[in-house]
Amino acid sequence: MDSLRIRRLRSEEQFPMPLLLLADPCIKSVESYIHRGHCFIAESKGEMIGVYVLIDTRPQTVELVNVAVAEEEQGRGIGKHLVLHAIETAISMGYKTIELGTGNSSVGQLALYQKCGFRIVGVDRDFFTHHYDEPIYENGIQCRDMVRLALNL
Repeated sequence: MDSLRIRRLRSEEQFPMPLLLLADPCIKSVESYIHRGHCFIAESKGEMIGVYVLIDTRPQTVELVNVAVAEEEQGRGIGKHLVLHAIETAISMGYKTIELGTGNSSVGQLALYQKCGFRIVGVDRDFFTHHYDEPIYENGIQCRDMVRLALNL
């Protein structure tokens, strides 16, 4: 983990779509927000191994819309580093609230976000069944609902 570096994606660099699609399998969805957001990448030994995207939503509020870690790097605490970096970035940019949404079937992610201080504030019922063409399954559970979480900064 010593070699992990998180930095903003430079304007001349391409978005790391394979990583972004790990967290959001719908390319149309990813393309709808990446150009509106602030994209940060995690690098280790010159390789992109993680990503997150923040987008402005309302005054003083930012949403963490994508957090992903390369599959071969998962389970090493990189996701937690990304989430904590996103929180610090949001604070440094002057936001008062950071929000996010994740699938009801994303049990590991739900645990991670709550460990980082986020609280569940709502559920968008049937979000994934209405907005995604293909069903999504994680941990043997169909992803139907979006669980909304927020953290006051």
